[in-house]
Amino acid sequence: MKHLKQFTAMFLCLAMTMALFSGCAAPADSKTDGAQTEQNEEKKQADASVRTITDMAGRTVEIPAKIDSVFSAGSAAAIYLYTLVPDLLLGWNYELNEIEKSIIPEKYHSLPNFGMGDSINYEAVIAADPAIALNVGNINDAMKSDCDSLSERLGIPVIAVDADLKAVPDAYRFMGEVFGAEEKAEKLAAYAESTFDDIEKMDVPDEKKIRIYYGNGEGSLETAPVGSSHAQLIDLVRGINVADLELGDGSRVQISPEQLLAWNPDVIIVVGEPKASLSGNAAADAILNHPDYSSLKAVQENKVYGIPNAPFNWVDRPAGPNRIVGIRWLSGLIYPDYLDFDTDKEVREFFSLFYHVNLTDEQLEKLYNGTI
Repeated sequence: MKHLKQFTAMFLCLAMTMALFSGCAAPADSKTDGAQTEQNEEKKQADASVRTITDMAGRTVEIPAKIDSVFSAGSAAAIYLYTLVPDLLLGWNYELNEIEKSIIPEKYHSLPNFGMGDSINYEAVIAADPAIALNVGNINDAMKSDCDSLSERLGIPVIAVDADLKAVPDAYRFMGEVFGAEEKAEKLAAYAESTFDDIEKMDVPDEKKIRIYYGNGEGSLETAPVGSSHAQLIDLVRGINVADLELGDGSRVQISPEQLLAWNPDVIIVVGEPKASLSGNAAADAILNHPDYSSLKAVQENKVYGIPNAPFNWVDRPAGPNRIVGIRWLSGLIYPDYLDFDTDKEVREFFSLFYHVNLTDEQLEKLYNGTI
């Protein structure tokens, strides 16, 4: 009986001890579970703050989930940003001139100039703290390397966008997803696609195709040969680029006056030289009034045109989405009898959608005449 009492006492003691330890362990487990839950929540928040995308160069890039500002690595990138998400544009890549300011809303005039290429002010960009950078160019290994180098230099993600003219719809849709601006991006992409479709429907007989010379620079003797991305628009509108030359390493080629005379194009379009404040209109007048060019067919028929350049050039320089309106303009200029659209109406629509401006009749006339 004595042993039974001792055994019972020991059993009760053991039970109480286990209960005690059990009671003490419960808060500890609860504390551990709470810490784990907090860690999981922090991880979720961290995961939600970034996302992984594949850019148009096929690069895998981690970018912030929320993007509040973007550095444009070049002027084509700046135009893409201005047309799609203007309030995310960190700054321009050069000082806006008066022509650009005459179209671009005033609130964007004072954005800083960060430069481009070798003249980028890296310190100023870093101090401005953009979320990401946008680089627009021809997709190749060099472009990928440039993006990686810029990312390392700035310490932010850099995403690549294809500069090809036919890639404009894809570029807008890609950026719409990146910036959370899908609805606006779709409108711009759809307009670009409708432009391509309208040109595709033009049925121009081979014997009616117009031979075009495209001139750059102060003397208009720098041209973009067949195959150059800078002359892509001519091919697209069913024009014949007379500069059927070896492209070489560059994208433009210098020619002689004798070569231009030998080509004797039907139409000449010229961009002038912005760095010398020479407008396309002034460059066209120089050719029309040059005695050495008086025998040219385009001169005799008064078909030398300055390319509209407000707020950005309509054909090139830069090779961005600004060229979409150039498709409307150039096709209307050389093939008015083969168009299934109203050029004026389409130019107005483009300016409203892309440049955030509703053109007046006076502005439209000035754009065509090169006086704005």
